[in-house]
Amino acid sequence: MKKKIVVFGSFVVDLMGRGPHLPVPGETVKSGFFKMGAGGKGFNQGVAAHKSGGDVTMITKLGKDTFAEIALGTMRELGMDTSRVIQTEEYATGVALIEVDENSGQNAIMVIPSACDHITDAEVAALKEVIEGADILLTQLETNMSSIKGVIDMAHAAGKTIILNTAPVQPVEDALLSKVTIVTPNEVEASILTGVKVVDEQSAAQAADWFFQRGVKKVVITMGGMGAYVADGTHAELTPAFRVNAIDTTGAGDAYNGGFVTALSEGNDIFAAARFAAATAALSVQKMGTTPSMPTREEIEEFLKEH
Repeated sequence: MKKKIVVFGSFVVDLMGRGPHLPVPGETVKSGFFKMGAGGKGFNQGVAAHKSGGDVTMITKLGKDTFAEIALGTMRELGMDTSRVIQTEEYATGVALIEVDENSGQNAIMVIPSACDHITDAEVAALKEVIEGADILLTQLETNMSSIKGVIDMAHAAGKTIILNTAPVQPVEDALLSKVTIVTPNEVEASILTGVKVVDEQSAAQAADWFFQRGVKKVVITMGGMGAYVADGTHAELTPAFRVNAIDTTGAGDAYNGGFVTALSEGNDIFAAARFAAATAALSVQKMGTTPSMPTREEIEEFLKEH
């Protein structure tokens, strides 16, 4: 029986340009490529979970503007439930300005969350029924902290599995971490949060211990090409990354988290879920964009058969 997933997080419209290199301060770089599409860490992860086979309810907040239609249109097109999307006249829909180096695939991103940064306590309180009716909550740090605390408190009180993706990185109180089941930082976020510079398996283990000491039950630290350090408190292993030709690394972490939560919702343990997540991320970096690059279940299964 597939468990129900709630993804609570940001939506932004990605405005993406690709050029010969990333501009340095004060420099203008001429580009021949522009693309606009759905994005935001929460939305990307929700789409990745949905496309990879998860039973997902996506919760985000939009303005009532042209950009909001990109979110709602994408969700309808994919067959996702839009009933829990919050809309407001007060704030605009969020945007992200993304620059991609077409030679290396590296990116620089500025996010303006707008509506997603103003999710009210009343709007969070109205989510009680949907969160209590789900099994797993996946959230990030791209909406206002009061809303993140609110949904985590609600899910924790109801005994749900809570996955916190600590991106974009910012301080997280110990009291909040103690309610989290699984934390999924990348190596940079883990380094900033724990004070341990994560460069290899040994340092990842030290960073994981920092999270365990604060009450987190399981830790997954993604480390790019090195793979992911996965620990459940009794066993730990480095899950290797799949070797692929990356075209655009934007959204790889979101693909990973979406694939990961889907695999968990199907009863896999954290280690098997990490392998499924790695395949989801490997497929996403071979396409351009964020939401559009998220692979389907069929693509993931085919990829895992081949690798």
